[in-house]
Amino acid sequence: MNENKGEKDLGQKNVELLSPAGSYEGFLAAAGAGADAVYLGGPAFGARAYAKNFTEEELIRAIREAHLYGMKLYLTVNTLLKDEEISGLYDYIGPYYEAGLDAVIVQDFGVLSFLRREFPLLPIHASTQMTITGPFGMRFLERLGVKRVVTARELGLSEIAAMHAASPIEIEAFIHGALCYSYSGQCLMSSLIGGRSGNRGRCAQPCRLSYSSGKKDKGRCLLSLKDMNTLELLPEILESGVCSLKIEGRMKQPEYTAGVTSIYRKYLDLYLEKGAAAYRVDPVDLRELNEIFSRGGSERGYYKQQNGPWMMDFAGEKKTGEIHIPLKERKAEISGQLLLKKGEKALLTLHLNGEEIREEGDRVQKAEKAPLSGGTIRKQMEKLGNTPFAFSKLDIQADEDIFLPVKALNELRRNALKTLEEAVSSKYRRERPKKAEDPEDAQALPASRGHGLASAGIISSAENISSAAEPEKSPSSPLLYASCQDVRTAMLLMEEASPDGLYLPYPVMKACFQEGQRRGISMVLSLPPVQRGTIPAGVFEDAKRWLSEGMEGFLVSGTELLGYLAEEGLLECTRLDAGLYTWNHEARGFFESLGIKGDTAPLELNGKELSIRGSKGSEMLVYGYLPMMISAQCVQKNTKGCTRDEKRLFLKDRFGVSFPVQCVCDPWKAG
Repeated sequence: MNENKGEKDLGQKNVELLSPAGSYEGFLAAAGAGADAVYLGGPAFGARAYAKNFTEEELIRAIREAHLYGMKLYLTVNTLLKDEEISGLYDYIGPYYEAGLDAVIVQDFGVLSFLRREFPLLPIHASTQMTITGPFGMRFLERLGVKRVVTARELGLSEIAAMHAASPIEIEAFIHGALCYSYSGQCLMSSLIGGRSGNRGRCAQPCRLSYSSGKKDKGRCLLSLKDMNTLELLPEILESGVCSLKIEGRMKQPEYTAGVTSIYRKYLDLYLEKGAAAYRVDPVDLRELNEIFSRGGSERGYYKQQNGPWMMDFAGEKKTGEIHIPLKERKAEISGQLLLKKGEKALLTLHLNGEEIREEGDRVQKAEKAPLSGGTIRKQMEKLGNTPFAFSKLDIQADEDIFLPVKALNELRRNALKTLEEAVSSKYRRERPKKAEDPEDAQALPASRGHGLASAGIISSAENISSAAEPEKSPSSPLLYASCQDVRTAMLLMEEASPDGLYLPYPVMKACFQEGQRRGISMVLSLPPVQRGTIPAGVFEDAKRWLSEGMEGFLVSGTELLGYLAEEGLLECTRLDAGLYTWNHEARGFFESLGIKGDTAPLELNGKELSIRGSKGSEMLVYGYLPMMISAQCVQKNTKGCTRDEKRLFLKDRFGVSFPVQCVCDPWKAG
């Protein structure tokens, strides 16, 4: 590791407090409470479909105002897009790009590819729904031109520090608010149960309902996490390399945004002014944060703990206090100089954030009766009313015995403020690029490079059978592949079923490779959906040897291991599992440009949508349990205590429907 690179910007001063805005009123609340930036959704494509969200007019207005206040504004385009939708993305983004939008937050690799091609100067932030968990994922996105990564919420401080050391791109992390039970973007529960897709911003939150895991454990909210409150951890989070502190809550009221933002603003300023040694949190402020809103109390999230029952809101207690928070109005503080000299035009000079404008008014006259007093001049010039400005300083230099109509003073003030606002906005305004004619212009991944850190977390897994149609095969002769998680099942399939191929996790592949070779069965190494920490020694040494001896390749489900395979130059023998979404032709084209061998048809698209998307070279899951959630939490540990026997449990909902839960302590050893 480059030591200088690993130490860069720790304790950095260019830190951003990022607040949610579910409406224009929410934006004003965040601004008034001291946010450095806001994230919000427009009329479409945001992961909070049921928030009020912004009209196009409100969003453009908010962009202009944010820049006057010295803030930034990020637009969420963090849903998965269908083919019929992605064609409208150019016209949707265009007006906001022209107005000076600071960045777009995305989940869909097709959207990422589209925006990089059509709006190459627009900064892209990778959403937490991309589930970025380590250095390989960071470097993968860095090579794609991504400016910032919003980390998976399950990461610890040391993991974030390792990501910061591995790549210069910015890190954004959640510091307050609700936590999903599943890794963000790796949850299909709401979609598969009720048809409301979390990947489409319509999550019905079935994880917040009650479940039973046995006779002695009935009717508790076994999948509902407490809210996160990290006020006491801010110095450690910042010193791990995080530059943007993100508050969750676009579905909540403006008063929530104002209250939470103002408290974090207070303590971020304390840290930036006096450092970690002087950082102390008043218990009154902690209590106030929980009074504003909490779910089962609050915990510090995953920054210092992997999982555990103390993080769970088993009782389903949601507490909203009576919020009595005056919404402060934010003003852009300007300085000015007014020069009034007899016989010359009145001159008003205004300054804001390094911008200077000079506005001339009517000619100043010699007073014949009642001269203008200094008090009258100041009173009229400081009448800023409902404008976004306030004077921090106004110097007035005026001759004695002068006269200028009050109407002329007012007009000078109004014109100068309008000119200043336009001058600031023009700095951010862009010309919309001409729409690309050839979608093949999408950027490909640069040449790979090789390092090697990554690791395992707790996951859910299932036995599945897939139908794989190779590009060179005709549609009438699909191949039948089976995915199995244990040696016994793999051996039985080889002896009795003779599938065309098998997907096998590492320990099963290790035990079955020779037998599969003997029987002439294609074998693919199935990699863990979520990878954290260090890959166990020898795993990919074995994998490369198996490749040389005839193993077909890899099945990858997450961005971290996709990044590893890219650096090792192994993408051409890699297939994508359903966890790496390819909802549209842009996403499929992007992965094809990297050399990926094929993908898996998304589990949430219907037959018509799949035919529009196109499925040549895709696999389709045709039988087996559908993996609805992948979690860092463990139902066994949280309800009965950790046994590390990796057994299968069942959760029963209020309708008596059972859902299998597979405990996996180490995916590299399971099987």
